[in-house]
Amino acid sequence: MIETNGIDFSQLHVAVTGGCGTVGRELVSQLIERHSVGQLTVLDNNESELFILSEQYRDRGRNTFLLSDIRDQETMIRRLRGVDVLFHVAALKHVILCEQSPFEAVQTNIIGCRNIVQAARANEIGKVIFTSSDKAVNPTNVMGSSKLMGERLMSAANVDNTKTIFASTRFGNVLGSRGSVIPLFREQIRKGGPITLTHPAMTRFIMSVSEAVRLVVDTASLVCGGEVFVTKMPVLNISDLADVMRIELAPHYGFKPEDIAVRIIGAKPGEKMYEELMTNEETGRAVELERYFAVKPAFLPNFKGISYQYPGMLPGEVKNPYISETEPRLSKAEILDFLQRNNLLFCGDQ
Repeated sequence: MIETNGIDFSQLHVAVTGGCGTVGRELVSQLIERHSVGQLTVLDNNESELFILSEQYRDRGRNTFLLSDIRDQETMIRRLRGVDVLFHVAALKHVILCEQSPFEAVQTNIIGCRNIVQAARANEIGKVIFTSSDKAVNPTNVMGSSKLMGERLMSAANVDNTKTIFASTRFGNVLGSRGSVIPLFREQIRKGGPITLTHPAMTRFIMSVSEAVRLVVDTASLVCGGEVFVTKMPVLNISDLADVMRIELAPHYGFKPEDIAVRIIGAKPGEKMYEELMTNEETGRAVELERYFAVKPAFLPNFKGISYQYPGMLPGEVKNPYISETEPRLSKAEILDFLQRNNLLFCGDQ
């Protein structure tokens, strides 16, 4: 019997939406490998990837892989019957693509969240954990705005509801995930450059996919209802990451590091110079834990009967917003250690 912070997943029916994405796949892996989940239902609308994932875990317990789309409320209600804990990971996440197709982002990231809320309430699921993004904080683009609305829907779902606990967890960049900067830099170095850098002063919160998922799973035992858990993360300067990867990977691909040029291309539309995980306004309703901040709902009087108490709460008030620009940054040596520990340097090489 394997437990995590008081939750025995071996006795539960757990569901994951978006199980074929980078975070979803790791979540499925950890639930099966680390937590010996009693029953697992994995939902995704990517037929080919879902089939591959189902074959990988064909003989690994009571696992069901179902072709589903969170845009379809009736399907969600049917698929989520008997579920105890739901991790809602499915989303459109690429800023540029959401900007070019905003109606699609609304359909998936907002209407999809509403459908999940309705399905969870209809089936009286015990807990729903929504994975959000740093881009939901002071959003400057469609993707961030849609994720913020998802957080607010999850929070509001707790009002006048006694059967299901809804909460969100918010974190920054998952390094090595599809579309992230590491695979891009690696491929550019493999071809001999140049490395395209948006701005040399840009900073980002970072986390490995395994650590991100572990913390998301752990929050399931902490949630009270309506709050947003903000994961504490290290910070790096993007130009430092590019330098480390150029020095380490250029010889591997037959180049000298100094031969790999770096070209500044400027920030993309809607892209921030730094990331925010918690605003100044949110600090007034936040409490600090060892690995998280817990931000209580903005309209707290609506959440009657919920006591926001967590094990391991740190004393004192939260006074500073959590933004990458003001947090200590990893040195280049620490960045290299992070990449090596998480097998990110050469991941994907044939």
